[in-house]
Amino acid sequence: MGLRIGALIVDSADPGRLARFWAEALDWVISRDVDPEWVVEPPEGSREDCVVADLLFIKVPEARSGKNRLHLDLRPEDQAAEVARLETLGATCVDIGQGEGRPWIVMADPEGNEFCVQDAHPPEVQADWLRRYGAYRR
Repeated sequence: MGLRIGALIVDSADPGRLARFWAEALDWVISRDVDPEWVVEPPEGSREDCVVADLLFIKVPEARSGKNRLHLDLRPEDQAAEVARLETLGATCVDIGQGEGRPWIVMADPEGNEFCVQDAHPPEVQADWLRRYGAYRR
């Protein structure tokens, strides 16, 4: 199939602030930094390069309202350490009614866009994913 997702678009009051947050959070690079559009993408040569969609932050005049209709799920190696790191970058833990005992933590970026930090994959799942990724990589 010749179709792939090129970018996920996020409306923003301050696209530069969100681009800097997400670039730091994901260890990605800002490849466009001029209002009204800022782009964050995986670094060249990384395992996400040309595989994962870029994030495009667009300046809009209206404020965010309501619940996200789309959100990111992040899968770190160490959930607690990653949540703490994201909080130092400006993210906050939020309660959107997810309940207790879930294997993910709901957070919000500096403009209130929710995302989840999952627990780590078990070692066997991680090893299988790396094996499949290595076989796919050109």
